[in-house]
Amino acid sequence: MLSLDTARAWYPFDDPVHGYDHIVRVYRIAERLAAAEGADIEIVRASALLHDIKGTGEQPDIPSTVAESPALRSDHHRSAAIFTRQALEAEDWSEERIAAVQHCIRAHRFRDNTEHPETLEAQVLFDADKLDAIGAIGVARAIAFAVIDGQPIYAEPSPLFEQTGNLQIGEAHSAYHEYIFKLRNIKDRMYTTSGKELARQRHIVMSGFFEQLQNEYNAKS
Repeated sequence: MLSLDTARAWYPFDDPVHGYDHIVRVYRIAERLAAAEGADIEIVRASALLHDIKGTGEQPDIPSTVAESPALRSDHHRSAAIFTRQALEAEDWSEERIAAVQHCIRAHRFRDNTEHPETLEAQVLFDADKLDAIGAIGVARAIAFAVIDGQPIYAEPSPLFEQTGNLQIGEAHSAYHEYIFKLRNIKDRMYTTSGKELARQRHIVMSGFFEQLQNEYNAKS
C-alpha cells in the first residue's frame, strides 16, 4: 500500500526544494484540500506521493546531486506519470484510477500548459503543490534553488524579462526573478476555493519578503 513511508525510498532527504520534505508537505496540504473540496482522497494521496518521482524504469532513479537543474526538471511530470503506472499496477489499481492519478501528475506543472487539471483531484494536487511554493516555505525553497543552481538571491530583472519572462543574454535567473515570473502569480492560478484562501494568506507573507529584499538591495530601506 502506498504511503509516506513508501515514498521515503523514492525521494532524497538532502534536496531542500523537491526532496522528501516537499512530498510530506504537499501530501498533508492535499489531504486538507481534498477533505474540504470532497475529492477522492485515495487518488489525491497517490498523486501527491508520486508527483515528483524521477525515473522511468522499474525503480525511480534517486538523484545523486542535491537538486536538479531547471532543464532536468522540465519533463519530470511526464516521467513521473510513467513510473506511476508501474507503481499502481503493482498495487492492483484499475486502469481508470491509474489514468486518473496520471492525469493529476501530468497536469500539476506550472510552466507546462499542455494538459490542464480537469478533474477535482488534479486541481487539488495542483493547488497543494503550488501552496508549497509560496509563503515562508516558498521563499526558503526559492532561495535554496537559486543557490544550488549557482544563481544569486537577488538581481534586478531586465525590461525584457519583466515583459516576456525571457532572460537577456548573460542575465541571471535569481530567486527574485522566480518571484516575478512565477511565485507572485500563483494565487491567481489556484483552482479550489480552499486553496485560494490559503494562497491569499501565504502570498501576503511572500510578497512582503521579496518587496523588502528588493528595497534592501537597492538601499531604499
